[in-house]
Amino acid sequence: MRTVTILFGTETGNAEMVADEIATALADFDTSAEVHSMGDYPVDELGGQPLVILITSTYGEGDLPDTAIPFFDALKALQPDLSSTRFAAFGLGDSSYDTYNNGIATLIAAVTGLGATQIGETGRHDADSGLDPCDTATTWVRETFAHAEV
Repeated sequence: MRTVTILFGTETGNAEMVADEIATALADFDTSAEVHSMGDYPVDELGGQPLVILITSTYGEGDLPDTAIPFFDALKALQPDLSSTRFAAFGLGDSSYDTYNNGIATLIAAVTGLGATQIGETGRHDADSGLDPCDTATTWVRETFAHAEV
């Protein structure tokens, strides 16, 4: 069984809830998950992870949530070599804002700029849709892991 590192950034707890749901869904793919808040995760260990799932909400006018800011700042400061790291990405946002899902776009740009390779399409939950974010995330992880070579 392989292990995936799931990192979430959240302001209200929704991204953490989604991270836990994704971890549960990964069991269908003979994969276990270690779930961590981005605020608590040591960025210098990121380059040693073969597969990471990044999950974050977008806060305010397109900003990262509070728990993702230290992670993002550490990425910029330490600039770890992520050339051997693959990642999947899922964002939570509200399409009634011009900056819909800007938080995940910011993180994707940061890690790809350090050499990481994205697998699958970026998953996006739209709070304006009325759909449950966990249902959207579960569908996304099943499609991503069924079609991507992970």
